[in-house]
Amino acid sequence: MQAAVKKIGIGIGADAEKVINSACRVNLPCEIVCYCRTGTAKVPSGHPRVRLAESTTPESALVADLMAGTIDVAVRGTLPANATLQALKGAAGVDHLERIALLETAGGKKFLFAPVGIDEGWTVADKLALIKKGRAIARRIGLPEKVGVLSGGRFGDVGRHPRVDRSMADAELVAKLGDAVHYEILIEDAIESCGLIIAPDGISGNLIFRTLALLGAGHGHGAPVVNIDRIFVDTSRAQPDYTNALLLAASLLE
Repeated sequence: MQAAVKKIGIGIGADAEKVINSACRVNLPCEIVCYCRTGTAKVPSGHPRVRLAESTTPESALVADLMAGTIDVAVRGTLPANATLQALKGAAGVDHLERIALLETAGGKKFLFAPVGIDEGWTVADKLALIKKGRAIARRIGLPEKVGVLSGGRFGDVGRHPRVDRSMADAELVAKLGDAVHYEILIEDAIESCGLIIAPDGISGNLIFRTLALLGAGHGHGAPVVNIDRIFVDTSRAQPDYTNALLLAASLLE
C-alpha cells in the first residue's frame, strides 16, 4: 500500500506572495496547505502540491487542523504571533510554549539555540529539558549533538556580582547534569563545535536571537515548539522567505 502524502500547513497573514513563493519554490514530496483569509492569496498554475485553505480565522484553522491530524506539521508563516500562539496554547492545553530556534550566522554556520522567549528556560530543570529535546532535533537535522551552555561571565569574574555568580553556578550544574560543556560567556567558542547552545536565561536568549537575525546579518529559520505533542514551527514575519522553515518542518516528520 502506498504511504499517504504528508501535509505541511503554513499560515498567511501579511506578505501572502512571500509565503506562496516559498511554498512553490521548496522541493519537498509533501502537500503544502497555505492557510489564509478568503480572497487574499492565489497559487500560480503549475504547482499541484500547493493549495489554499481559506478561512475568516486562518490562525485558528491552522491550529485546529494540526491538532486534528488533518495536517502533519504546521509553520506559522506570516500569521500574527499573539493570535496564533494563543490558539496553539489553548488547543494543546499548555500555559506557555517552549521553542528551540534554528539559527544561521552571517558566515553560514547553522546551530540550534534556546531559550528564545523571555518566559522560557529560567531554571536548571528548564534548561535540562531543552537540552534533551534539542539533542533529538539536532539528530534529525544533521547537526552535532554537542551542547554548549552559556553563563553571564568568565570564571575570573566570580565575585563581581551575585547574579553573575548564580548564572555561572547554574551553568556548571546544567553542563554536569546535561552532559554538556560550560563555555562561560564565550558564545564565539561554543559555535565552533556545538549543534545546540543554551543561553543563560530567556531575556539574554531573546536578545542574542534578535541581534543575530535582525542586526547581525544572520538568519532565523524557525523555532519548533517542544512542549506540545504536535509539530509546530514558529517563525518571524521578518524572515525573507520560508523555504528553510518548510524544510525544517519536513525534516521533523522523518
